[in-house]
Amino acid sequence: MKQGRSKDWNEGLAEDLQDREFAREFLLAAVEEDISIQAALGKIIRAYGLKEFAAEIDMPSSNLSRVLRPSSNVTQQTLNRLLEPFGLRLSVAPTNDRFRAAG
Repeated sequence: MKQGRSKDWNEGLAEDLQDREFAREFLLAAVEEDISIQAALGKIIRAYGLKEFAAEIDMPSSNLSRVLRPSSNVTQQTLNRLLEPFGLRLSVAPTNDRFRAAG
């Protein structure tokens, strides 16, 4: 019975992730929780449909599949390409810690 509830939950999440605003909030929450942006994007893109998302960003689905592998070394440019449909991009922000110069 536990497996059935888990399957229902995953199916519900996959359905929710097809909504762009929900997916955007999911990505932002993933970053806040120190979850790999690549892993979060993978979950969203698979829920949306790999081929459909690849067509939307004009990338061959085989390349997109390769980019989503955990072992893939993805460039910032590619991540921004994947984030663009959600109105997001990678950036650098200052921390609350005081800057300490090395040396």
